[in-house]
Amino acid sequence: MCITSPSGRRAQAHFAVRRSLLITALAGLAWPVGCRHEAEDAAPPEPPTVSVARPVERVITDYAEFTARVAAVESTEVRARVSGQIVAVPFQSGAFVQKGDVLVEIDVRPFQAELEARIAEDARAAANLSLAQIEFNRIEGIPVGARTVFEYDTASARLQEARAARAAAAAAVELARLNVEWCRVVAPISGRISYRHVTTGNLVTGGTGSGTLLTTIVSVDPIYANFDVDERTVQRVKQLVRESKIASNEEAEVPVWLGLATENGFPHRGTVNFVDNQVNPRTGTLRVRGEFPNADGALWPGYFARVRVPVSGPHEALLISERALGTDQGQKIVFVVGADNTVAVRPVQLGALHDGLREITGGLRPGDQVVVNGLLQVRPGQSVAPQLIEMPVSASSSAATRSTSVVSDPQTASSKD
Repeated sequence: MCITSPSGRRAQAHFAVRRSLLITALAGLAWPVGCRHEAEDAAPPEPPTVSVARPVERVITDYAEFTARVAAVESTEVRARVSGQIVAVPFQSGAFVQKGDVLVEIDVRPFQAELEARIAEDARAAANLSLAQIEFNRIEGIPVGARTVFEYDTASARLQEARAARAAAAAAVELARLNVEWCRVVAPISGRISYRHVTTGNLVTGGTGSGTLLTTIVSVDPIYANFDVDERTVQRVKQLVRESKIASNEEAEVPVWLGLATENGFPHRGTVNFVDNQVNPRTGTLRVRGEFPNADGALWPGYFARVRVPVSGPHEALLISERALGTDQGQKIVFVVGADNTVAVRPVQLGALHDGLREITGGLRPGDQVVVNGLLQVRPGQSVAPQLIEMPVSASSSAATRSTSVVSDPQTASSKD
């Protein structure tokens, strides 16, 4: 029998209490860990929700876009035809004038006097012609034996000379009358007139090539737009014409659309009315011209413009939002959610922009569910909860391509995005 002292019993009791507290603490630490494992096994995390949309199926036409310069259908320099002093300039600089409107008046008095003198010369020539005719008729009426050959030949020559003199006098009258008419300079075409190069009181010099420049006029409606088409596009269009996918110039009018630098899209519609007969070997381009109605005068000669022309016939296409596009080592890709809700990567080939949506020429099928939001939150092979929405349209692209669609080579389009 062992007898323990009071101090020993207190030490044993204290040790027992400490051991009990340690066991309780360890048990408390172990319980949450076990619970967490049980919770994880019981409730796996929810798959992330992603927005998906199906490609838009639409019949579209591809277009090629080029830069152009607006040019007047008619442009003329108004020059003086006669020399003299200007007495009136009735037109307003920059105004719209009609064909036949009086623009400049030159002092007509010297030319009127010249006309009257020429008329008098013509009257004298007419009298001489009448006298020569009477003399010839008298000689011709004399029997052959009673007249000499010299008398007959002389009368005939005088008659021919009088006829020539009358013709010259009549021509001089007509020239003098033209000079009088040219003293009133009129607009040769309808259009917008430039500023006045001369004012009242100035002397001008006339002539067909060196006459004083008075002003210029350009026609307004219709109006041209000249642009150069690259050789590759020319060959592509010719191939499509051979395949009867688009109409040739001989079969139908080829439409062309135009937009100014300050306009969205291509609001002006016209037709191609000229294609040059050869490619420029220095630039590899072909000159093409479109004609546009311009009743409101919005298009001015010299304006810089953008034009588009069709380079394909209508065809079915798949279109997606550009926000759905990603890039992997220079290759454009999209994330597609399959039937098992697993994300997969699809390389795609890009076409043109059409009303804010990018055409996909390869890599997608109708009905594919394309991830359009949160591309950085998904990865290949990941399970997701797809939420189907309408294919969104890029606001910036929509503004830039409103009423237009500009074709580009797939490789070019990829490099630009």
